[in-house]
Amino acid sequence: MSARPGNSALFEQLAADGITHMFGNPGTVEQGFLDLADGSPLTYVLALHESVALAMADGYARASQRPAVVQLHSGVGLGNGIGMLYQALRGGSPLVALVGEAGLAYDAMDAQMACDLVTMARPVTKYATRVVDPASLLRVLRRAVKIAMTPPRGPVAVVLPADVMEQHTLETALPTTVPALPTRPGSEQIRQAAKLLTEGERRLILIGDGVAASGAQAELRAVAELLGARVWGVNSSEVNFDTTHPLFAGNLPHMSGTDSARAVAGADSVLIVGTYLFPEVFPHRTSPFQQDVRSVHIDADPYEIAKNFPVDLPLAADPRLTLKALADELTRHTPDTAAATTRPTPAAAAGAGAGSRAGAGAGGMMGRFAAELAAQAPGGLTVFDEALTASPALTAQLPPRLPGTYFQTRGGSLGVGIPGALGIKLARPKDHVVGFSGDGGSMYTIQALWTAARYGIDAKFVICNNRRYKLLDLNIEEYWRARSIPRHAYPDAFDLSRPDIRFAELAGSLGVEGTRVEHPGQIEAAVTRMLTHDGPYLIDLITT
Repeated sequence: MSARPGNSALFEQLAADGITHMFGNPGTVEQGFLDLADGSPLTYVLALHESVALAMADGYARASQRPAVVQLHSGVGLGNGIGMLYQALRGGSPLVALVGEAGLAYDAMDAQMACDLVTMARPVTKYATRVVDPASLLRVLRRAVKIAMTPPRGPVAVVLPADVMEQHTLETALPTTVPALPTRPGSEQIRQAAKLLTEGERRLILIGDGVAASGAQAELRAVAELLGARVWGVNSSEVNFDTTHPLFAGNLPHMSGTDSARAVAGADSVLIVGTYLFPEVFPHRTSPFQQDVRSVHIDADPYEIAKNFPVDLPLAADPRLTLKALADELTRHTPDTAAATTRPTPAAAAGAGAGSRAGAGAGGMMGRFAAELAAQAPGGLTVFDEALTASPALTAQLPPRLPGTYFQTRGGSLGVGIPGALGIKLARPKDHVVGFSGDGGSMYTIQALWTAARYGIDAKFVICNNRRYKLLDLNIEEYWRARSIPRHAYPDAFDLSRPDIRFAELAGSLGVEGTRVEHPGQIEAAVTRMLTHDGPYLIDLITT
């Protein structure tokens, strides 16, 4: 291999790993390698803000199950993207953030934009490092991809000093080796898990995105049916379980410990898969389970197991392989029970699913719009859902069933809906992708529409416009109830109606066609127009 600048070698390494897109917003210290982007096989996707670039990469990684590369500009660019890196960290997205830096020679100068970028990135990444030797550039890049893609997956940051990137390297670009971790517990542990779970009569399963990450949906369903256990989503933003299944109970809230405690209080045997327990705080920080509960916790990430509350049997292993072994054990040793519990009793079936459908009957404009979209939707419809207060009405009409067809925001960073849908569409161009966002959340990254127009990314967008930070209304109601405070007027700080944001006009100014829907009679035509339009299209749906 002949010597060439690190700036050139970088693109060779990305090509060796099959990376076809780089999302970013350019800066001066990255100009050395961005100067070569146009001549490489890689597509540079220009965003107008770092949060847009990162959210697009997050959607791309979630849809493709491949590493997504993001270019960030020094401390200011990394700082702009911190919120979205946190989103990727909590969701386990394999992002590789390449953070430009002025150079090693500038360290002693405390120059403009000088910052300890590795320390800055560490709290919101799985791994952060800095290239200090041009002879190790490609080795460090491969290490970054390996760490990002090794379960539990997560974002990494690699700081690239400009003066190091300009130096020559003799390294050879090679495909990254990503280790497989097909771990499953031993036979004795599987037998113990089956025994614990069948000893109880009121069985419960609590799940998170670790199910989808391991592709364990079919195995989870088999175990749920064999146990006759109701299934609740805890930290669930992917299709981990068929939401139309009679055993699906819904998703537990992220902040209301009282509601979660009520849902799990009666269980005497609990299986936890691919999530930690619990995201919310309970009174006195005590376990919401009854004292004699039997519990089994399966997760590929040992850190998440028994993180907040103890369990009887912790199994740090691949959920798919473990659930398959557990289903086989249950079938072998409890055939009569399995046959009897495959279908829940009518009473259980009537109660199950109520959580996921809460508010469906009172969906109003959102419910009517979702019903029309369901009626007209083509095959291969994929939804990115950031409109959390509209989600019950949306999922009642478009229930998430097939893995990879529904993605929800995770981690709490606002603004992922529009760019997330763009990333999914780039990863899976044959899918029909619709991104739902709230009016408040969309304004964090509305400039993503410019990127959609620039590259002709044929995703569709729906702004669920209630002219408020509606989720805060719901949260403060919970706050009032918990403290026995009489209900009164919502804070004016939650109001977004003055002045009225005209999203269709705003989209037009960014190159995306759109329309405002203000009454039910406009819905059918608007959905038809959105689905048949060639290119990105936005609907401003007034839901109040």
